[in-house]
Amino acid sequence: MDVQKHSNILFVLNPIAGDIEKEDLKEDIALICREHGITCELYTTTGQDDEAQLKEMIGAGAYDAVYAVGGDGTVSLVGGLLIGSSTPLGIIPLGSGNGLSKDLDIPQDTEEALQLIHTHVVRNIDTITLNGMPSIHLSDLGFNALVVKRFCEGDTRGPGSYTWIALQEYLSYEPKTYRIETDADTFEGKAFMVTVANANAWGSNASINPDGILNDGKFEICLIEPFPRAASVGILYKLYTDSIDTSVYTRILKCRRATIYNPDLEVMHIDGEPVETAEKIEVVMHTKSLKVILPAGE
Repeated sequence: MDVQKHSNILFVLNPIAGDIEKEDLKEDIALICREHGITCELYTTTGQDDEAQLKEMIGAGAYDAVYAVGGDGTVSLVGGLLIGSSTPLGIIPLGSGNGLSKDLDIPQDTEEALQLIHTHVVRNIDTITLNGMPSIHLSDLGFNALVVKRFCEGDTRGPGSYTWIALQEYLSYEPKTYRIETDADTFEGKAFMVTVANANAWGSNASINPDGILNDGKFEICLIEPFPRAASVGILYKLYTDSIDTSVYTRILKCRRATIYNPDLEVMHIDGEPVETAEKIEVVMHTKSLKVILPAGE
């Protein structure tokens, strides 16, 4: 890890993330940058061609860092463009989940997170690709992916809405069939959920992969196998107490490469963003391929 000073930063702001006044936030960013002699540029996402526009800006801008100012979707957008580059990813978390920033111990308080602009360290973490699509945090097939899809299709945000959708879908959800071949193990059968995990916990603080390490050169495939209704409360308890790996209904495959066969074409998301599903999913580890900005001392 290296302590680095920045002189030119791009901030990518999601205008609808969080419940704080964005004009005040823009002023705070500009003030901190002026105080520390940093040149800054702001890009506000619109949902229209953001990836292409940002790719062009990052390629031409010679930025020392690019900060995602928003939720998990904004982090995934920016982080995906920085994989394999020398430009680090910074995060000012504003979303309802903020999963990756929590796993990286980035302050969830906006004022504290803004201090990373001038006081921080830079560290390399692993990333994954699923059929060539980058994943930095957690990706799912099965129940949670379906809930994420329904959530993204709805008009209401926040943990309450997510929980309500999860309860509704749970009542009728049927586990799907998968075959998983890795460089170390094989699984074939039904699963309630399949999580490809580079990190530990979803933004809800439910930990699906308690022992995951973001820079160990491996990822985990975490399976929750079919379970009786009577076991659901126990599974939920273990998810929120970092002990899901002790459940008899859980299996974790640690690997560097995997092929997931998804014959039921069950829905899928990558880092909280629903993607087109596939019958065959190739998962590949890219060791220490993304630089991230962390609090000094991490």
